[in-house]
This record gives sequence, structure tokens and C-alpha cells, in this order.
Amino acid sequence: MADEVTLLDFWASPFGMRVRIALAEKGVKYEYSEQDLRDKSALLLQMNPVYKKIPVLVHRGKPVCESLIIVQYIDDVWRDKAPLLPSDPYERAQSMFWADFIDKKIHDLSRKIWTTKGEELEAAKKGFFECLELLEGELGEKPYFGGQTLGYVDIAFLPFCCGFSTYETIGNFSIEAQCPKIIAWANRCLKKESVAKSLAEPGKVHELVLEIRKSLGFD
Repeated sequence: MADEVTLLDFWASPFGMRVRIALAEKGVKYEYSEQDLRDKSALLLQMNPVYKKIPVLVHRGKPVCESLIIVQYIDDVWRDKAPLLPSDPYERAQSMFWADFIDKKIHDLSRKIWTTKGEELEAAKKGFFECLELLEGELGEKPYFGGQTLGYVDIAFLPFCCGFSTYETIGNFSIEAQCPKIIAWANRCLKKESVAKSLAEPGKVHELVLEIRKSLGFD
């Protein structure tokens, strides 16, 4: 089942990084196709005609879209190694809940940290830390959100860690000072090759964010 796998992606996309981690955890070999989001390829438009967005996993010519759905698909297809979602229905539902929480809260608030200023920025910072504290509570004393092994929620959250240093610089705060468990968890995950090789370099992410901020009239 590992044949004919292509990932349409953009290097800095946190959603694409999710898929990269999942594929690495499963040991799936694939072709990586970097996409220009300002000039979308015919292949991307063909494979995702509804949203016209990356990432798209193309497996045996058939596209699967939306990062969390792709991660579930990968877990279902390549079931013989590194399960990502729990088999227990309740635990599985909880994993999906927290991954959805990350999509709805962390993504939006982290983006607002580097695309707003003044009162809106302060509100985003407050909301961001409230979410991190909730995630710390969910993590508890476990090494990973998935328990003893890297799992679905870890994969959903990890890509945003690439921007932590950028958020801190722009927002003038320290995540480690307020949420040390989150930083310890991120550092633990980064020791895994599947994670380290799949995430973008924070310095490059920072440069990209500064370019976008400049185009938006900041700085």
C-alpha cells in the first residue's frame, strides 16, 4: 500500500507538517511536491477543486484533503506500525476533540499574534495562553498527549511549535515561563527523528512571518 504516494504541500504550512510527521511515523515513502500558493498548480487545482488548498495526499491517484482527515487516513491505511489514534471509541473521540480544539483555537490565536496590534494583540495573547493552559491540563503528567507514544493530538499541535519563538518575539512574552509543560513536551517530541525532520526550521518560519507582516504594513 506504500506505492504511489505524493504529498502536495508548502514547506511552512503547519497543516502540511502534520501529514509529514504522520508519514514519517509510519515509515511511508512518498514524493514531496512543493506548491507555489500564489500560483497554484494545475495538479493542486485538480486534486483539491473544492478548497484549492494544501496539503493534499495523493494515494494511488486518489486525493485526500484536509490535514486531520489525512492523518486519520494514513493511520487507517498503514495500520501495521505506530498507531496514531486510540482503538477505544471514547479515547478516540477525545483525541479528535482536542485536535479540533487546536484547529479552532491555537491556529486562529497564534496567527492573530503576528497579524494584529494594540488591544486585539493583547486579547489574542490572553486567549493563546488560556488555550495553552487547557492543553497543559490535558497533557497532565503524560509524556505525550497520546500517552506513552506520539499520537494524533501531538501531531495536530506540534507544527505550531515552529512559530513559538516568533510569537514570543512579536508578542513580548515567554511561553516557557507561563506554560513550562508545553515547552518540555515540545522538546521531548523534537528528540524523535520523525518530528525533527518533518518540522520547518523556526528561523525560516520567523523570516517568512516578518515578510508577511511587512506586506501587511507592520514593522
